[in-house]
Amino acid sequence: MAFPLQRHQLAGPLTILLIALLFFLFNDHIYSHLVYEREAILQGQWWRLITGHFLHSNFNHLLLNSGGVILLWALHGDDYKTSSYLYLMLIMTLGTGLGLLILSPQMQWYVGLSGALHGLFVWGARQDIKHGRRSGWLLMLGVIAKIIYEQAVGASTELAQFIDANVAIDAHLYGTICGLIWISTTWLISRRNRNIGK
Repeated sequence: MAFPLQRHQLAGPLTILLIALLFFLFNDHIYSHLVYEREAILQGQWWRLITGHFLHSNFNHLLLNSGGVILLWALHGDDYKTSSYLYLMLIMTLGTGLGLLILSPQMQWYVGLSGALHGLFVWGARQDIKHGRRSGWLLMLGVIAKIIYEQAVGASTELAQFIDANVAIDAHLYGTICGLIWISTTWLISRRNRNIGK
């Protein structure tokens, strides 16, 4: 398997990794201004819905999410284009943040890319299905099964210890839902446009 090494396939993931790394390096100076903090968001600091995703609880957490970005690039990078990838990540971070704000009022603080990455995973699985790759169905069923398991059983205690924070399984849920809404919406728009063109 050839890795997707074209510039337009690499630039989006590298941008996300660079932002996350810079946020980590300057964590002491920016954390309090950028972290997802429910009360601050409700007082109008809406940017935290997005910026909180690029902060991490510790280096292990950063490595884990960076590994997720790289894994998804390896799986679906053939379908990446820089502007659409960054736009998609913006939608996934915002959608996950809004999900937490509206549906999980008990969650006062949140950091990490995992919710948005679940949405990106759903999009990638849909791309595989669109291109006739059977693996896409397995990936889609796998992520849905993971979400159901997490909601029923809870998060891994080992993972929580590894990242030195609670695992935000609700963020995984909302990221996945956001991804499903996105692929459903784009499919409906594409279908409508095809019908108009007939």
